[in-house]
Amino acid sequence: MHKIVVAVTGASGSIYARLLLDKLIALKDQWQALSIVMTENAKEVWRTELDNDSYGKYTLPFFSQRDFNAPFASGSGKYDTMIIIPCSMGTLGRIATGISSDLITRAADVVLKERRKLICVVRDTPYNLVHIRNMETVTLAGGIICPATPSFYSRPKTIEEVAATVVDRVLDLAGLDISTFRWGGE
Repeated sequence: MHKIVVAVTGASGSIYARLLLDKLIALKDQWQALSIVMTENAKEVWRTELDNDSYGKYTLPFFSQRDFNAPFASGSGKYDTMIIIPCSMGTLGRIATGISSDLITRAADVVLKERRKLICVVRDTPYNLVHIRNMETVTLAGGIICPATPSFYSRPKTIEEVAATVVDRVLDLAGLDISTFRWGGE
């Protein structure tokens, strides 16, 4: 059973966070704890992109960026997976340089030091050399960089289906058992 923290930053891509949370709730038999950290910028971007504040509908534990008493702020909390979706380049840069200035970067630091799974769903494009080097640093430290780049071989018909190709990949990377399009599958 997984213990998962989902962090939502202010990068564009709120649809990915919403779909991930919805799918994780549907997979509740595969995790024992699911917690959320959401920046104030993430809430504003969510309202702008999705035209609602439905992030407030989730009955999961929400933690403030300043709550260093959150269970996943320490390795003893035994959270095995952290998904940052979308992951801003500023957040990625702070993680890459070891700056634990808020709960998101502290939790990422904990996940990396404990050799657990950190998945950063970066959304910004194009990448500059600093972004690329930060992605390299996080990868070398054991993190997974999963750009929010959709696939199209499943022939998605709606924006939701396009975004779901990224979210399903993230769920695969997190080690959850999901039903999704598989290349060469039946």
